[in-house]
Amino acid sequence: MGRPRSGSRGGPRRRSPGWVPNQHGAWAMLVVPVVVGALRGGPAWSHLLLLVSWLAAYLAFYATGLWLRSRRRARYLPPVRAYALVTAALGGALLVLEPGLLAWAPVYLPLLALSLWLSARRQDRSVLSGMLTVTAAGLMAVVAQGLGTRGDDDAWWVAAVLVTYFAGTVLYVKTMIRERGSRPVYRASVGLHATATAVLAVLLAAGSGPPAGPGLVVLAVLLTLRAATVPRRWPRATPRAVGLGEILATSVLAVLLVLG
Repeated sequence: MGRPRSGSRGGPRRRSPGWVPNQHGAWAMLVVPVVVGALRGGPAWSHLLLLVSWLAAYLAFYATGLWLRSRRRARYLPPVRAYALVTAALGGALLVLEPGLLAWAPVYLPLLALSLWLSARRQDRSVLSGMLTVTAAGLMAVVAQGLGTRGDDDAWWVAAVLVTYFAGTVLYVKTMIRERGSRPVYRASVGLHATATAVLAVLLAAGSGPPAGPGLVVLAVLLTLRAATVPRRWPRATPRAVGLGEILATSVLAVLLVLG
């Protein structure tokens, strides 16, 4: 008797690639800006639909990027179709309730197009691709705030903090995993963290800037020290340990921004 084919009765069923993203750290980046924007702007039922639509759009984006990297192989196409249909249905319902969100199309469409172009060129792990992703994610704080029940004049400041934080995270994680030992990436990571900390301190001294005040500066100092010391003293830290550290830092930042 021959070996059973994959997916036949008695044989192992192999799920086609693209259904489950392997970039686990992306989930906090996707969820936190929406939650922070919703809580600062005043929670509304539309925020729940916004979050679900946003997550569905990410799944569609991930699957499409994988399909493009594979040179459009047919086995990568099913999740693209499925997630695109779900995103269209949820996004359509959201736009019916909140047609003003169409104003964000000129912002997000170029980010999406450039990101997918990088995926097609197999540069989706590049720093540029990461910065496009963090920009799209951070701006969701402003999008969510706009759906709130009360105004929030600090929405753009919150978005700027989130984009800067996630940008620093992209570089820091690279120094620990994919670009371990790279001096240019290490210098870029430390430089970005140090610059952000200095800017926050100056803004706080001037009585302006983002919410959260001194607590945000303290967190920025700690993140700068982490970026400078961890890659050198613990270069072999496991991805799990790096991920847990990111979860803790992101949670603290979210609390500071909400309470601020």
